[in-house]
Amino acid sequence: MPHVDIKCFPRDLNDEQKAALADDITEVIIRHLKSKERSVSVALTEVSEDQWQGVWEREIEPQMDVLIKKPGYSM
Repeated sequence: MPHVDIKCFPRDLNDEQKAALADDITEVIIRHLKSKERSVSVALTEVSEDQWQGVWEREIEPQMDVLIKKPGYSM
């Protein structure tokens, strides 16, 4: 049951653009993890720039050893 939780700075995406993003991510999950489409869920959480430090401290930095794509920045 793959769940992808995308956190990013606010974007002005309409519902159609969000659906296209979710569809693309779902296709990649299906292809690489051999999941079924109905098993994949995708969340998009917009985080303001001034709140990003908290995301870094709670979710990115402590997980560096398991990240399969590490960011090219540090805080």
